[in-house]
Amino acid sequence: MTLTPVLAVDHVKKVYTTGTRHVEAVRDLHFDVARGELVCVVGPSGAGKTTLLRCIAGLMDVTAGEVRLEGSAISGPPRGMAVVFQEYGRSLFPWMTVRGNVELPLKEKKVPRARRTVLVDEALATVGLDHVHDSYPWQLSGGMQQRVAIARAVAYEPHILLMDEPFAAVDAQTRADLEDLIRELWARLRVTVLFVTHDIDEAVYLGERVLVLSNSPTVVLEDVRIDLPGERDQLGTRALPRFAELRAHVYGLVQQAKRGVRAVPADASPAGQTLQYERKPS
Repeated sequence: MTLTPVLAVDHVKKVYTTGTRHVEAVRDLHFDVARGELVCVVGPSGAGKTTLLRCIAGLMDVTAGEVRLEGSAISGPPRGMAVVFQEYGRSLFPWMTVRGNVELPLKEKKVPRARRTVLVDEALATVGLDHVHDSYPWQLSGGMQQRVAIARAVAYEPHILLMDEPFAAVDAQTRADLEDLIRELWARLRVTVLFVTHDIDEAVYLGERVLVLSNSPTVVLEDVRIDLPGERDQLGTRALPRFAELRAHVYGLVQQAKRGVRAVPADASPAGQTLQYERKPS
């Protein structure tokens, strides 16, 4: 019996059209994310990571192919999905308290007041912000503001959580703390996570799989299984020889992508297939 994946990206193609000019941004993206997986996406700058995320979030139409959430095609922002963006300052409303920001999507979802209170309290406690619920975003540090954004997503009780380079704007120590927070939330809540990042070390540390994208027009260069221990910590895990091996492998793939090497499926078999490679014509 084959279980329906939470997220299916089925041979998605995206072409931008401006007047008579057509730019192929995404050529053929095809992968699944199973329930409870934490999958990271990396690739060179301009690889189409943001385009992919917007298509998955229903914020942008695909030119061909299909994105499905729990078997249903996505044609607009789906109710079972929450997104955490890189620019937390723009995603939080400065005139609302922390509680107000976290509660807002639940109001739009028409969650009853009593249930909203429980969900907001639990989400803020989960990210360690239950003591600042009456503060305003501008009174908090950048790392705390991003925790508010994560709490808002968690309170929504999504079937899948999309994260678009959420830690790129914070300092290194805060980033490490937030990475550990995401691993903790993922393990505790068993939420499905698709995490887009430009940081290779972060992808290997966080993910159970890392999807490496080619340069544009984009395909999946390789789906890398991360066989690190489930319990991870910033010092011990990053010191493991296997971490270094996986990091070097993913880094090498990204360098290939920068040079224009792209994956060519040897056949039409599903994800995890053996891939051949060719150099993109100059």
